[in-house]
Amino acid sequence: MLALSAACSTTEAAEPPPGLADRGTVMTTVSPTRQDLTNAVSLSGTVTMNPVFGLVAPVAGQMRYLDVTEPRTTPTKPTRIGSVWVDGEPHRIEVPAGSTFAGRLVDDRTSVTVGMPIASAKLAGYGIVADISSDKAYQIADGLTGVTAQIKNGPGPFPCAVLGTIAALPAGTVPAPPPAEPEPPAEEQQAPGSTPPPAPKEEQPEEQLPSGSEASGLRLVCTAPPNTKLINGAAVTLKIVTQTAANALVVPVEAVAGGQGKGQVEVVKNDGTTQVVDVVLGLTDGKVVEVKSGLTGEEKLSVPGPNLPPAPDGEGASGNPGGK
Repeated sequence: MLALSAACSTTEAAEPPPGLADRGTVMTTVSPTRQDLTNAVSLSGTVTMNPVFGLVAPVAGQMRYLDVTEPRTTPTKPTRIGSVWVDGEPHRIEVPAGSTFAGRLVDDRTSVTVGMPIASAKLAGYGIVADISSDKAYQIADGLTGVTAQIKNGPGPFPCAVLGTIAALPAGTVPAPPPAEPEPPAEEQQAPGSTPPPAPKEEQPEEQLPSGSEASGLRLVCTAPPNTKLINGAAVTLKIVTQTAANALVVPVEAVAGGQGKGQVEVVKNDGTTQVVDVVLGLTDGKVVEVKSGLTGEEKLSVPGPNLPPAPDGEGASGNPGGK
């Protein structure tokens, strides 16, 4: 009787626990879908009066400035300030209407490269200014496609038109006008042998000399649509769209191992076996990631994604957003 009881106990212990699948069985799968994707960066800005922005060289060449006279009123048309010359052909540089020339950022006849700041301009009126940290500079500069602004407890959201470049600007200078020639003194009768009085020194007050613009850091300057009520100093949130993809093939980030353009997914076949497939990745919003190539869209993928091979000894392991 005792032997029979022991045998029954041994048989029951060998059976797998109910409700658990065999080791290695994929329990969760997802299928690729299609949707529009955008990459966006958020910045904190401020409504600012008369902000300074920069103009850049459209081509590589030699910068030649024109002598620009200070306008008496806000210009309603673009103001030409010079040209970048390439092989005898000028490429015009103009300050947009509604703004004034604020300073030269390089010396006259300097060789410049494409996108190099060459002049500063000052917007007449309200603009929106947002400082940019260096870690976001290239992301914004390489794909600035649109800016939307929302004033805290105020108007918005509304499109904000970007002025100039986001690059940091050095201090700008405006050449001083040539000194005026002194008028000859009126002839006066002097006693014979007397010494004529010395001519008065002509001094131009320092406050009348052009000062140019001050140095700036990395920042974005944009303008609100007309008739938008703006208050100087009001806080603004800017949403900057850097990239877009329409009707993109996407999968959850948990199903992908790797990143920065390349990754792997684990495809589950009809018989339950799996196969690791290399994919080319695109945009991501943090929830899904675009698959540019490697999948047809009909597959079933395991979640989480495949494990990446371990790093060699002595090397740091990289992040694995979808690894098991």
